[in-house]
Amino acid sequence: MATSSSHPPADPAPARASATEVHTARAHSFNAAAAQYAANRPSYPAALFDAVEALARRPLAGARVADVGAGTGIATALLHARGADVVAVEPGDGMAAQFRRALTDVPVVRGDGNRLPLATSSMDLLTYAQSWHWTDPARAVPEALRVLRPGGALALWWNTSAPDVPWLAAQSVRIERHFGIERTGERYGAFRPTTADPTGALDLTGRRVRWSRRVPVDVHLANVGSHSVFLVQGAESAAAFLAEERRHLDAVFPDGIVEEAYVVELMVAIRP
Repeated sequence: MATSSSHPPADPAPARASATEVHTARAHSFNAAAAQYAANRPSYPAALFDAVEALARRPLAGARVADVGAGTGIATALLHARGADVVAVEPGDGMAAQFRRALTDVPVVRGDGNRLPLATSSMDLLTYAQSWHWTDPARAVPEALRVLRPGGALALWWNTSAPDVPWLAAQSVRIERHFGIERTGERYGAFRPTTADPTGALDLTGRRVRWSRRVPVDVHLANVGSHSVFLVQGAESAAAFLAEERRHLDAVFPDGIVEEAYVVELMVAIRP
């Protein structure tokens, strides 16, 4: 006669999160860190918006603009300051709440690039500042073309760390090693027309704008820690990295002021 084991059956092994689940978790991770994001993330140089106007073939002043994935409103505020009639589109609760506190005179509606809450042929310009990579281009491209007026433009851009600055390159390697992940979506040169629009429906033209900012070490570390790879890994893992990273930065910047160097990767397509 068979006898039963005295040990309880083992719990099934936890299922590994799918790529889609990881992507979704990272996309939503910003909501809990919206204030940190708003206070420490870099802005954008005036030259970027000059380039947007040149490639879109129209001034921002008076243009009807939707800033999609607006987050806390960093880009939205600058578009508004250039005279654009701008509305923000943001899916996250925390980010939208932070946006409303910062930009009380700019409307923000809930939604995302895969299903825009905007009327057909209603916009002169759609902008995605640091947000296009959170969309599904197979859905976001047709939506952009639907919402844009004929002759309107889609503008996508990302702040990327300048690759020729040794301390930034070394920091990227340390981040990848610590988390066991390659930050390809945040690397200079990673944003190409073929990856931004795998559908091939857009005729994207690219331009790069280099700029820099000087900030205290604490601000730089808070900026680094506001990226999704940190937010989803847990506070203990992130804190361990940032504490060690401070030691590296103190050696490079003994005066406590960090010069962050960026290249903004911009791509613009005009709707026929």
